[in-house]
Amino acid sequence: MRVLVLAAMLLLPGTVGRAEPPPGASSCSGCHALSAAVATAVPRLGGRSAAEIASQMQAFKSGQRPSTVMARIAKGFSEVEAQAIAEWYAAQK
Repeated sequence: MRVLVLAAMLLLPGTVGRAEPPPGASSCSGCHALSAAVATAVPRLGGRSAAEIASQMQAFKSGQRPSTVMARIAKGFSEVEAQAIAEWYAAQK
């Protein structure tokens, strides 16, 4: 599975070997601030494990975890896209 995700990430511009976020990650930054200097009640994603982020996105997508907007956002991403976003955010410290 991991091999498939990594292989698919090679096909998505901006995901491997670059500092730019993968496609779709900008939709997260509207609520989930990267900078610790920004005060927000929404949990930060930077530095969390990729597995945790991907798992939560799947829970929102499936309706397992209730939300106001996250379910709608998560449904817009394929599993490969969600994994690429999760791995990028996990690498942000």
